[in-house]
Amino acid sequence: MSQASIIVLASGNTGKINEFNQLLMPLGYEVKPQAAYGVVDVEETGLTFVENALLKAREASRVSGLPALADDSGLDVDVLNGAPGIYSARYAGEPKSDDANNRKLLEQLLEVPEGERTARYWCVLVYLRHADDPVPLIVQQHWEGEILAHPRGEGGFGYDPLFWVPEVGMSVAELSADEKNRLSHRGLAMQALLAQLSSH
Repeated sequence: MSQASIIVLASGNTGKINEFNQLLMPLGYEVKPQAAYGVVDVEETGLTFVENALLKAREASRVSGLPALADDSGLDVDVLNGAPGIYSARYAGEPKSDDANNRKLLEQLLEVPEGERTARYWCVLVYLRHADDPVPLIVQQHWEGEILAHPRGEGGFGYDPLFWVPEVGMSVAELSADEKNRLSHRGLAMQALLAQLSSH
């Protein structure tokens, strides 16, 4: 595979790397984790998903010298005024833990009845051709759902066992990888990004 078709993903999250490779490999791209190029996590000082994704993509591209892709994604729960939001990955503090984050979310929603636990996953994707790219490609997509009172399913990562998708009657953790890629905020954002990439 040619060097030009490698994209550095500004993440070390194995789940994300696998998802992006599933989506991008058919188009001739290979997604490599930033660690393969000695890129370390940048401090996420932005106040929005877009700002944080830009920070991550720029650093990955600067260090690697290659095109970079970053996503910043998270869960937005209506009764929590958008929390955990940009803090989704570290909602329960450091070290980051999906289990701890899920426990904290359930505690926060203990008094909230089913039907009032509406939420959405957001995904912002940023693609930079190089570190100084003045026109980054930016897409944002969301996935509507509700927060369950108890985890369901073994798949996915993050809040997937708690995120109920009414249109399919399952939690995200109960979906197959193909179904998740087709329906998810990240899958939708990826399709939107691919449409932009192909029109350049």
